[in-house]
Amino acid sequence: MPLKKFRSFSSSRGPTNKLYKTAFLAGLSAKFDWVRNLSFLPKNRKGRRLVLIILAYGVTFALFCLIAGVLVITITLAIFSRDLPNPNTLLERSEQLSTKITDRNGEPIYEVYGEKHRVLVKLPEVTPDIVHATLAVEDSNFYQHQGVSLRGMLRAVKNMLFGGSLQSGSTLTQQVVKNAVLTQEQTLSRKLKELVVSLQLENRYSKDEILQMYLNETPYGGQNYGVFTASKAYFNKLPNELTMAESAFLAGLPQSPSRYSPFSSDPSRGIERKNYVLYLMRERGWLDSKGTRNFISEEEYQKALAEELNFQPSGASFKAPHFVFYVREYLADLLGENVIEQMGLQVKTTLDLKQQDEMQKIVKEEIDTAKALNVGNGALVALDPKSGQILAMIGSKDYFAPSEPEGCISGTTGEGSCLFEPNLNVVLAERQPGSSIKPITYATMLEQGYSVAFPFLDVPSVFRGADGGKDYKPVNYDGRFRGIVPLRNALAGSLNIPAVKAIQIVGVENMIKQAKKMGITSFENTNRYGPALTLGGGETRLLEMVGAYSVFASGGLYRAPTPILEIKDAKGNVIYSYRDSGGERVLSEEVSYLISDVLSDDGARADAFGANSLLNIGGQEVAVKTGTTDDKRDNYAIGYTKDAIVGVWVGNNNNDAMKNIASGISGATPIWRRAMLSLIKDKPP
Repeated sequence: MPLKKFRSFSSSRGPTNKLYKTAFLAGLSAKFDWVRNLSFLPKNRKGRRLVLIILAYGVTFALFCLIAGVLVITITLAIFSRDLPNPNTLLERSEQLSTKITDRNGEPIYEVYGEKHRVLVKLPEVTPDIVHATLAVEDSNFYQHQGVSLRGMLRAVKNMLFGGSLQSGSTLTQQVVKNAVLTQEQTLSRKLKELVVSLQLENRYSKDEILQMYLNETPYGGQNYGVFTASKAYFNKLPNELTMAESAFLAGLPQSPSRYSPFSSDPSRGIERKNYVLYLMRERGWLDSKGTRNFISEEEYQKALAEELNFQPSGASFKAPHFVFYVREYLADLLGENVIEQMGLQVKTTLDLKQQDEMQKIVKEEIDTAKALNVGNGALVALDPKSGQILAMIGSKDYFAPSEPEGCISGTTGEGSCLFEPNLNVVLAERQPGSSIKPITYATMLEQGYSVAFPFLDVPSVFRGADGGKDYKPVNYDGRFRGIVPLRNALAGSLNIPAVKAIQIVGVENMIKQAKKMGITSFENTNRYGPALTLGGGETRLLEMVGAYSVFASGGLYRAPTPILEIKDAKGNVIYSYRDSGGERVLSEEVSYLISDVLSDDGARADAFGANSLLNIGGQEVAVKTGTTDDKRDNYAIGYTKDAIVGVWVGNNNNDAMKNIASGISGATPIWRRAMLSLIKDKPP
């Protein structure tokens, strides 16, 4: 009833009008009786009135907040919608800038192209397996959502508020926008733009069209943008010819192409990623366009799991390949994968290309000479101990050579396995170090106050229950026992029984603590190690071992090995520059000196290696230690001066034993000696 009419009606004075007024108010009151009857309201009228007023204000405030929130969101989206890129630019991708990698003197090593090889395909031209694998690993609910992962966006906002990364789980639509439309910066404004453009994309294109964009725009590593060029580059096949296993491999690459590439420092990681994608196809499945969830069968899963992938040999020929892939992974961890692929970085590395080429030549020549000893491969890394800068990194005897023997299966042991795998970077692989770990044990002992004259009894010894509850009976490499031996001669001569007694004295846990301080990260589970650890019973990485020895060379200071001197963006602005932190004190200067003195004492090691062996470099004070595992699977030589340190490994990728390897004479030692002479030839004594 209009207000005027109600007032006129209520102001009438006649008896009839009074009757109507009473009836009207009674009806109005009855409509709101449910409010009065609410159980939580006070019984007295005054209390009820107060509660109702509070409720009214609360509801009004909530409504106001809702309206204000919608208004703020609308204004925010409107602001960030200004100057947004047109999603139609996805159909006209512009050329990306390339990242250039040089050595320390500016010599070009490698160029990472963003847009080099790219051929567009349509969805019907791609095998369904690549579509299914992509959906299973990247966005299994792609056909159900509206283009944005609300959970992922909230996680990004939470990370921003609490100081974390803005990276979060993205839908395929968001990944298309991120890869092809927006920049790679991690800011809230870019994340909001990603949200808006993703919604625009979903509104403008069908799901199949967006999926097609993803398959054409996604970086699959190096110069390979899109599934067509990736199929050709890795398998020399068209996208509709890929098997399920090959499809799963490609689908797993975009998360980290540098890490999972078959040409990376560790190709087995790509195989593990492929197996994980297959697992998701079987367990999580994917929704199709009809909303039905699909899975591969157990039979399909097992067949794809067992399939051997035959990768097309890398057509690119570039310098220092193992180092380059190590740098790319380092940059990806530091800046993000897409940044190195697209943003035109200029990266000056620590590598000395002249020395790198010389070291590669030395490794190749010496391994070829040692074939009669069943030595199939070798690796080398050289550092500047004063800075931790990597001067040379040789991950295998020849990155571009075929595996040996011909037709062997990579990543396996036993029959049909490979003595030599070219792309695996053994510098970064975990292998047993043999006796080359002993200096860390003795350094721990010296730190506890013992002297280099401490006498050991080199006699037949049994360590009760020290080998997983079993008795442990170590022997020396030559089967001899020398009676009373001072620590100096025990370390210099690499005697096993004194070394086991030394770790018994200091404690396995304390030795591991010291190793970790010196950069060894692979001794994770302390409980699994016994006294055999001091003889090489735990896996290490050659790069970390050389980093640990640099502590001795630098007077007890640890500097983590580093491959980068400077990074500039496309405009020439320096975004990263190496700064020497001065190192971390992890060993006393006195103990470092004593270890170096023992390892350079040719007289102390003469009983084991002979006087003036290949380990002795005249005119220079060079400390060196060798190591050979009991089963002859690994052989090392690591040595240094104050200016340079070189570590060498030889062996076989499949763990086959070498024949007649003699530490200090054959195997790693000739490589180490030639490399060391090359590095210090112009250095003063």
